[in-house]
Amino acid sequence: MLERIVTGAHYGLRDWLIQRVTAVVMVLYTLSLAGYWLFQPVMDYNAWTLFFSSNFVRTFSLLFLLSVFYHAWIGVRDIVMDYIKPAFIRLLLHVLVILALLLYVIWSVQILWGI
Repeated sequence: MLERIVTGAHYGLRDWLIQRVTAVVMVLYTLSLAGYWLFQPVMDYNAWTLFFSSNFVRTFSLLFLLSVFYHAWIGVRDIVMDYIKPAFIRLLLHVLVILALLLYVIWSVQILWGI
């Protein structure tokens, strides 16, 4: 009889596509931020605060961070599934990474909307 392991694979095309979409979001955000810095004559605290006071920038920044976290989750999950063979350790690492990423999401929201 075949034993099913809880932390198995079968994600395939969906996760491949998500990694590509999140990568595009990260590139667009990075280029937008670089463009802003290049055309900003003075980059001081006031310019930085004014830039991030816009809800569009905050939302785009949150989308960027969520993309980073999801992209990281897929990458870490795949590495753990490939290289950690004991199921208990694999599951423990998955849970720890998920908890850390959720805390990062909460922290990101607090930072972006705490200004």
